[in-house]
Amino acid sequence: MASTISLVVTVVFLTTFTCANPVSQETSNSDHYHQTNFHRLPPKFHHSVDQNDGAYWRQKAQNTLNQKLSSHDLIGKAKNVIMFLGDGLSIPTLAAARTYLGQSQGHTGEETVLSFEEFPHTGLSKTYCVDSQVADSACSATAYLGGVKANIYTIGVTGNVKLNDCSASLNATNKVTSILKWSQDAGKSTGVVTTTRITHASPAGSYAQVANRDWENDAVVKSSGQDPDKCDDIAEQLINSVPGRNIKVILGGGRKEFIPKNVTDEDGKSGARTDGVNLITKWKSDKSSRGSSSKYVWNREQLLNINPRKTEFVLGLFNSDHLEYHLLANATKEPTLEELTRVAIQVLSQEPKGFFLFVEGGRIDHGHHDTQAHLALDETVEFAKAIQAAVDLTDERNTLIVVTADHAHTLSISGYPTRGNDIFGIAGTSDSDRLPYSTLSYANGPGYKKPLANGSRYNISNDNLADVKYRFPATLPLGSETHAGDDVAVFARGPWSHLYSGTFDQNFIPHVMAYASCVGNGRTSCKPHV
Repeated sequence: MASTISLVVTVVFLTTFTCANPVSQETSNSDHYHQTNFHRLPPKFHHSVDQNDGAYWRQKAQNTLNQKLSSHDLIGKAKNVIMFLGDGLSIPTLAAARTYLGQSQGHTGEETVLSFEEFPHTGLSKTYCVDSQVADSACSATAYLGGVKANIYTIGVTGNVKLNDCSASLNATNKVTSILKWSQDAGKSTGVVTTTRITHASPAGSYAQVANRDWENDAVVKSSGQDPDKCDDIAEQLINSVPGRNIKVILGGGRKEFIPKNVTDEDGKSGARTDGVNLITKWKSDKSSRGSSSKYVWNREQLLNINPRKTEFVLGLFNSDHLEYHLLANATKEPTLEELTRVAIQVLSQEPKGFFLFVEGGRIDHGHHDTQAHLALDETVEFAKAIQAAVDLTDERNTLIVVTADHAHTLSISGYPTRGNDIFGIAGTSDSDRLPYSTLSYANGPGYKKPLANGSRYNISNDNLADVKYRFPATLPLGSETHAGDDVAVFARGPWSHLYSGTFDQNFIPHVMAYASCVGNGRTSCKPHV
């Protein structure tokens, strides 16, 4: 009998969870906007305690209060600094991702906490560029890694350098160094990890100085009308220049940017370079000439077989282009962001003076650009796993961990879906055309649904919203959804993490990391009066 009842409850829940059933039109008009088209779960479903009881919420709040009162600010020197960058990790993405995670675990979802949301300190970062209200990943990387705001699409240079201005980018006074370089100058090991091409805008912000983020190889520099012999491309700067050539751990995608067009990589894909230089071979030769132990790896098995105690330098390129989305990847070939992060920390931890590590969950952004919310939210969950790995492998007393985003996206969570409604599902039905609308939508992008020939709105109930590649509805048709100008969150734990409070410009972020770890030429906790 008990199993029969359980089955009935489960069927009721699944039906409610996945279907859109508008409430009766007899609903009172006294609070019309807040009562239209709710989707109601069976009372108390999924709640281990009675959340209808006020005592539950009072106790929950008191527990949070007690936790905060018992915490204390850490002010020692940060031996290690790890910066996690969720590309496009807007605040709505946080809320949607935690709900997605919770629902994937069998809960209603909204109450779920992503690993880094438990960090003790939080602030808001203003992301605008020198010349743009809404940032891209290039000018923002210059801000949160170099401490200087720049023009859109430029990396590692000041606002004096405009897009494609090669000569201005060569002027030493216009160049901006990053906290990765400052850390190297202090004798620390450094690493860069990403799920995008390692030459993409965000990771490039740690080591490159270019007037165009697209200059990832020499062929693109040429195509923009510039001389690649004068303005080195991003891949070349990573392998040949400082600080790139001294980065101990380099893990990501983008093999094609490092090999000539007439050379194929391990997956049979052709390179993109026209200068005939194989930069992977050059990296190996450089490390050999220094007498350093090094490993070049291109698949998951090779990565996980690295002995961190016997490997000083690691170059891992796991795809010709970006790494595949976690939901679509060949798990036996491509490592997860968590695995990349673990290996990086294990290798860098061999340095007695400590390390600086930059880790990017880069494909959150790409999922949003395609309005494929399933992919974007799953990438966010994978990002949170990588951060938890860093927490597990380090000591809060000597390691500052900072988690933030470069910019927002136009994703919104709207309507009045009831508690526990499928985050990828229907939020309700319009009271004007009686057609359903989804909880998740975008302000613009390729998910735009054209009206029918008779002018009526597209009926998304004809779509499979559970398809991981589904493009969620957008208000305005664009080939690629745009970034948004919202402030983004900053989460921090470890020494001096309490300085990340309030609202501040994005370029403030690396100055705190430098202060905590005693690197760079500015004021630090070791030199508090500079």
